[in-house]
Amino acid sequence: MLKGISPLISPDLLKILSSMGHGDEILLADAHFPGESHNKTIIRADGIKINDLLTAIMPLFELDSYVKSPLIMMKEVEGDMVNVDVEKNYLNSIIPFCTSIPTIEKCDRLEFYERARKAFAIVMTGDTVKYGNIILKKGVISH
Repeated sequence: MLKGISPLISPDLLKILSSMGHGDEILLADAHFPGESHNKTIIRADGIKINDLLTAIMPLFELDSYVKSPLIMMKEVEGDMVNVDVEKNYLNSIIPFCTSIPTIEKCDRLEFYERARKAFAIVMTGDTVKYGNIILKKGVISH
């Protein structure tokens, strides 16, 4: 056990977060996401909700300030019902650790899947909220 690191951060996830470089992306995926077929680097976080994982990751993770949006989510398919609180709750977990308020880019399902293939890693969570997937783009620590 390490002091100051949430117990929700597994040793494997801590290694991945530390190994990522500027511009690398990590996907926090809901339980429905086909992670295994989209990326070879999968971290299991079964039973953990994405919002809780965001709260644990953000004190350790700098978002990329050189892009329009360091956060990417999947745009809902027309006609699907979406829980509008998901995005708001994610931002509530992220904003306290940012110097400026980040925006969330939305991309269609196929584009999102392509980004998942190129991501540094996918974290498979136990979250079952529809359209709960979020990609974080890593930045650099400014001093």
